[in-house]
Amino acid sequence: MKNLERRFLLVDVSVLPEVFLKVLKAKELLAAGSAKNVSAATKMAGLSRSAFYKYKDCIFDAENSKEVLTVNATLLDETGALQSLLAGISAAGASIVTINQATPENGAAQVAVSIRTGGMQGTLEDMLAQLKKQRTVVDIRRGV
Repeated sequence: MKNLERRFLLVDVSVLPEVFLKVLKAKELLAAGSAKNVSAATKMAGLSRSAFYKYKDCIFDAENSKEVLTVNATLLDETGALQSLLAGISAAGASIVTINQATPENGAAQVAVSIRTGGMQGTLEDMLAQLKKQRTVVDIRRGV
């Protein structure tokens, strides 16, 4: 059997069979916590469980998968420093994906925050400039 690589196509939703849209709906219901389990999600989406399981790992919403990037910051080791940084990121409209903070050394801690940029109102540079103004931010830049 030939080893097939995964291949992705960008297709207008208007030409897709309805089952694909229902799978996306069920996945959204589960992700949002609106449905407690697959059975509830598929029922709410008007979809069979077998169709959900058949397609769930093959259908993704391109609008929800905007660029994910990492912001690296050095924060003062003070109460509320991380909370302020995260609030600033959220205020810019970015979605926080992951947070990794090192143990503070010499009064500062390194933090890496992965963000999804799809909902941002301004540019990444604008957000970084705003975050740099925070008293507890020693340094901040886009990760490589």
